[in-house]
Amino acid sequence: MAEIVDNVVTILTWAIVIRALLSFAPNLQDNALVRLLNDVTEPILRPFRRFQIGGGGFAVDFSPILAIIVLNIVRTILLRVLGGGF
Repeated sequence: MAEIVDNVVTILTWAIVIRALLSFAPNLQDNALVRLLNDVTEPILRPFRRFQIGGGGFAVDFSPILAIIVLNIVRTILLRVLGGGF
């Protein structure tokens, strides 16, 4: 079970990183794979969207960084509870 938790968090972390990188390519946003990636990661990123600096077109979105930090904290807690101290 610990290995499954570790793998899921790793996959979600990479999905968030890839989504953040793809956000710099707006012409790819209509791609089916990009939409799937957005659908998978949006529920994780949404709670962190309020942590932005700036406004308008110059806002810096820290939600990917915050989500990855929280995911890793949750992973650490779950792995300790499950006894798979990776």
